[in-house]
Amino acid sequence: MTQLVNAGLRLLADVGGTNARFALQSDPSGGFDDIEVLAASGYPSLGEAMRAYLDNARVRGFAVDTVRHVAIAIANPVEGDEIRMTNHHWSFSIEALRVKLGLTTLLMVNDFAALAMSLPHLAQDGRQQIGGGIELPNRTIGLIGPGTGLGVSGVVPAGERWIPLSGEGGHVSFAPVTRDEVAILEALWGEYGHVSAERLLSGMGMELIHWARTGKRLKAADISAAALDGSSSDCRGSVDVFCAILGSVAGNVALTLGATGGVYIGGGIVPRLGPIFEQSAFRARFEDKGRLGDYLSRIPTYLITEQYPALRGVSAMLSGHIATLQ
Repeated sequence: MTQLVNAGLRLLADVGGTNARFALQSDPSGGFDDIEVLAASGYPSLGEAMRAYLDNARVRGFAVDTVRHVAIAIANPVEGDEIRMTNHHWSFSIEALRVKLGLTTLLMVNDFAALAMSLPHLAQDGRQQIGGGIELPNRTIGLIGPGTGLGVSGVVPAGERWIPLSGEGGHVSFAPVTRDEVAILEALWGEYGHVSAERLLSGMGMELIHWARTGKRLKAADISAAALDGSSSDCRGSVDVFCAILGSVAGNVALTLGATGGVYIGGGIVPRLGPIFEQSAFRARFEDKGRLGDYLSRIPTYLITEQYPALRGVSAMLSGHIATLQ
């Protein structure tokens, strides 16, 4: 059993609409200890999930009573003290939660800002290049990631530092590129009115794409599984459409940010698609921007393969935050 008595542990978390990933860290420049993933649906509040993790860590021999500094990357805008999660029912006051848990620091940041902060530090084996392009050093890096929702962010170099961008680019209006996508948009207009990129590039989005194309309602996991095992051409077609749309939106991110340092793909969906994603129209659609096609062809795109990259980013943000208070 690992003993870290009086180590001054820091608690880090990456909280999404589906899962909450927790870890302890004894050395801000080192790795993570006792990583545990809890289902968000299993706890009535973030505070209860944090307490459950700490109780479990205590049983495993970690000195969690030394935890005073906590940083949480959350799948939500962070503006002021009140948080109401878009894709989950948790809502809370950051300051009230800090006081309730007896913490010195409770830093709450957007999850994709934290994920973006990890990108300049990813090892080569923590990413997989999709298509061509060559990254330029010390240039803006873009990030997009479909999961429960659609996250969009990036990091901008500033001397020796990197500054993460916090935004809600997943909610930009969806723009179809093909006649089939126009038909999908028209079907969803009748259901939702405004159709965002997130409405299509998420777990629910894959289900909606399949419904609009086939009239059948299937779970995203079932659509992906049938596409991967080759048992349904309809499901494969829906996944192909999903990947193509992701390429177009990722190209938009690259153009908007001038992300010549590369564009990275995070989130929980794409890594599960395996060879289908590699063979898809993602990269072709990424580059398909008319007169700017050559510009985009020089920008590399990467799939993040590191298991817990947002924890690395939120750790760096916590260190920077603590430094400003000293």
